[in-house]
Amino acid sequence: MTRKFDAFVLFAEMRTGSNYLEDSLNNFPDINCLGEVYNPTFLGHHNTFEMYGYDMDKREQDPLGLLEAIIENADGGIPGFRLFHDHDDRVVERVLPDPRIAKVILTRNPLDSYVSRKIASATGQWRLTDMKHAKTAKIRFDTPEFGELLDALLPFQERLRQGLQKTGQVAFQVRYEDINDPEMLNGLAAFLGSDERVDATSKKLKKQNPAPLRDKVENYDEMVSALSDLDRFGLDRSPELEPERAAQVPNFVAHPTLGLLFCPIKGAPENSVLNWMGELGSVGKDALIRKMSQKKLRQWMKDNTGFRSFTVLRHPVARAYCVFNRFILPDDRPAYADPRKTLRQRYKVPMPNKAPGPDWSEAEQKAAFQGFIGFLKGNLAGQTSVRVDQAWATQTAILQGISSVMVPQAVIHEEQMKEALPALARQVGVEDVPEVVGEAMPGAHTLKSVYDGKIEQALIDTYRRDYIGFGFPRWNKRPG
Repeated sequence: MTRKFDAFVLFAEMRTGSNYLEDSLNNFPDINCLGEVYNPTFLGHHNTFEMYGYDMDKREQDPLGLLEAIIENADGGIPGFRLFHDHDDRVVERVLPDPRIAKVILTRNPLDSYVSRKIASATGQWRLTDMKHAKTAKIRFDTPEFGELLDALLPFQERLRQGLQKTGQVAFQVRYEDINDPEMLNGLAAFLGSDERVDATSKKLKKQNPAPLRDKVENYDEMVSALSDLDRFGLDRSPELEPERAAQVPNFVAHPTLGLLFCPIKGAPENSVLNWMGELGSVGKDALIRKMSQKKLRQWMKDNTGFRSFTVLRHPVARAYCVFNRFILPDDRPAYADPRKTLRQRYKVPMPNKAPGPDWSEAEQKAAFQGFIGFLKGNLAGQTSVRVDQAWATQTAILQGISSVMVPQAVIHEEQMKEALPALARQVGVEDVPEVVGEAMPGAHTLKSVYDGKIEQALIDTYRRDYIGFGFPRWNKRPG
């Protein structure tokens, strides 16, 4: 019998019940869900690193070859796998327009997923097979962290929706609340082309943390207040095409009494600007307005007619070196633990498992930085499984994202800060303007000690948009 589909993809996210749904699907003799085949840190399931002759390195080099191997080894049934927003984007590009690949979309209230993930991180318990082993914890809701989660998930969901519409496909939609319903499960199996039916869903896994949110979140009232400012229905969204990067409004910083609004770029000067803003009017750095929603940002702009908004750029060489020393070389950045591991294991960036010690030499620093630069070019070109992070995305793309909410009135190069920032302050009525102190570069070794022409040329190839669009000269020819 001809199969209805060659394979299926279960689009889901962490803590949406995808493990449970996979276990239930695998109770059908002619359905084989293979796990997170394109997870950056394993292949299919935890501590598994090989499948159909593909190890992690071969998968990185030829992800679509692995997809073909999965289809070819189906043995009469329908194979499938789970795919999350931060898995290999090359695979999303391949499967989304293909009508021979069935799409199953599993969704859960992102707040519930967020709280569940925080509890799992706190307890170390990601799967539960027996209630007597259940662990629980109360977590603190972090508004910017949750905002970043939505900034990652919602554009991906919109991408799936548009991709299916444009190719005339229909996905099987599953809500978290329905995954324990055998009738839904049998309907999904029929959609995939299975003739088998089951009487019950998986009994292996048990639901974790079934208590109401109030019992799981320490700062519940604060969370409710913060969520009231979230635009869940997209009422503030521009009808025009959105840039690929979100605006990251919670990262904007406003002065409480003066009309100055700073839009930071990750990896560019930030602390020095915030220190300077805190000195204006002697309000102090802690009094600056942060973590604004779009609603509060609009209100601040209405209340500060004549305000000046600005951002500060950093030379691509200096920014790449700053990002490498701040986020990649140390081992104390949880958000970068997986990319760091992938850089070491898959891209052979020569850095130790832990943060380098005091005997880390200049030559070792240079070799590791060069390895990171080599990774960047492929990453920004969409040729790796690692996400294009805000820390090393082009400054052009980040500014395009900011401009979807508000176009910064001043785009200042780092070398211009000492003159340009005081000029902005005087434009909003400040007479006694403090001096701007430059920002020190992190790292045990100076950029000058590792810089050479090959490093510059590699970064010109990687950040060509920034070099051309912002007129950056070579780093060793820059003014000042």
